[in-house]
Amino acid sequence: MEPSPEMLRKFMIFNPLAFQRYNEMKSSGRRFVHYSSSEAAFHMIRSNRIRLRSSSVMNDFMEIEHGLNCLVKSWRGESGARLRSTIDGMFPGTSEELAKLFDSWSPLFKQDTFIACLSEHDNKEDDLGRLSMWRAYAGPSGVAVVVNPKVFLSVSEALSAFTSPVAYLSEEDFDTEFSRVVDNIVMTRDFLMKEGKKEFFAYLFQAFRSAVLCTKHPGFAEEKEWRIIYAPQYSKSELIERSVELIRGTPQIVYSIPFKDYPDKDFEGAELPKLINRIIIGPTQFPEELRAATVALLEEAGVPDAVSKVVISSIPLRQ
Repeated sequence: MEPSPEMLRKFMIFNPLAFQRYNEMKSSGRRFVHYSSSEAAFHMIRSNRIRLRSSSVMNDFMEIEHGLNCLVKSWRGESGARLRSTIDGMFPGTSEELAKLFDSWSPLFKQDTFIACLSEHDNKEDDLGRLSMWRAYAGPSGVAVVVNPKVFLSVSEALSAFTSPVAYLSEEDFDTEFSRVVDNIVMTRDFLMKEGKKEFFAYLFQAFRSAVLCTKHPGFAEEKEWRIIYAPQYSKSELIERSVELIRGTPQIVYSIPFKDYPDKDFEGAELPKLINRIIIGPTQFPEELRAATVALLEEAGVPDAVSKVVISSIPLRQ
C-alpha cells in the first residue's frame, strides 16, 4: 500500500534520513540480500519464514548501546534543550512525559526487540557478492539470498513490524540529524499541532525508538544494512510466530514472519516464488554440491527457473 501524503509528511518530519534512504532505495533498482550460513538459509527456505532474533544475541550486541548513547548525549545537549523548549511550547509537559516513557522502555530495547538483517544489493554484486559480508556473516559455507524489495518497502499494519535503514553515525553526526528533526518540527509546528498531542507524541517516541535501534558505528557503513524490527510487548501481531529454537548451540526465543501474502491487509510480495531473485553460493569447500542442493530446495518451494537463479561466487576468501 502506498502511504498517504499526510503519513509521508510526518515520516519526513520525524525521520528525514530514513525518508531519504527509502526514496533512494525505491528509485535505485537495488534489491536486498541476506548473507548467512547455508544452514540458516536452508532453514529460511524450507520453513518458509524468516527468523527474527533477539537484539541481545546479534553479532555486535553493543549496537543498541551505541544508538542509545548517541540519543542520550543529544537529548542532554543543546539540540535536546531546543527540542524540549519547542515541544513544551506546543504541548506543555510533553518533554517530561517523553523522558519518563523512554526511560521505562529503554531496558526493553534489548530484551524485547527481535531483528532480521538485510543489506542493499547492487547489480554489480550479482556474480560475486560482497567480500566484507562473506567474511562477517557467512562462515565456512555461506549463502547470499537476494530478494525483491517490494514487500520490505511497503506500508502495512498487518505485522506490527517495520523495516528501517540503518544510519551509520558518530555522536557528532547523530547530533546533526537530531538537530535536523528539531528544525523540521519548528518549521511544521502549526501542522503538527492541528494533528493533536497524542499523534505528535506517538510519532516523536517512535522516532526516538528508531534512532536507538537503527544507529550503528560509522565503521560498519559498507554493510548498507536494513533491519526488520519486531517488539511484541510494544505492538503484538497474531501473524508473527513465537518459538524456542537451538541456534549455534544456544537455546533462544525467536519470532518468525511467514513468507505469505495477505492481500486484504495490503501485504503482498512475500511468497517465495515472487520474493527470491537469486541465490549466490559463497566461498566454500563444496560449491557445486551446495548449488545443486540449493536448486533442489528452491524447486521444492515452487520457485520458478531455480537453476538459473543459483550462482557460485568465484570471490576468493582467505581463511
